[in-house]
Amino acid sequence: MKDGLVRDKGGESEKITINLGYVDLGRIDVLVQEGFYSNRTDFIRTAIRNQLTAEAEAVKQSIVRHTLELGLREYSRVELESLQAAGERLHIKVVGLARIASDVTPELALATIESITVLGALQASTELKSALAERIR
Repeated sequence: MKDGLVRDKGGESEKITINLGYVDLGRIDVLVQEGFYSNRTDFIRTAIRNQLTAEAEAVKQSIVRHTLELGLREYSRVELESLQAAGERLHIKVVGLARIASDVTPELALATIESITVLGALQASTELKSALAERIR
């Protein structure tokens, strides 16, 4: 796991189908014909692995954001505004107490919180809980 990615175990794979334009397919065939890749599948697998390596940090951050947190977790207005500025959405998963700061507006919460799963208690204003009702599991 040198590059931080989990590699596919031999024999454990999922078949996918993709549509490519004729020009892109032709360019792949040129690379195969010139010996850069053994076949089209080799090219596509390599391209996917390269892209996953390039996006490894984003994948890692997404996994971290989706992990259960244990104990007290408070979500501040500043934190949610940072997520909003980055165009990111949050999946809150807490075992314990999740608290959304009192200065978080329903609009900010709706723009940044995709879902809330709390095994324990959620502390937030009545207005906020009402706005997020469909996202609370």
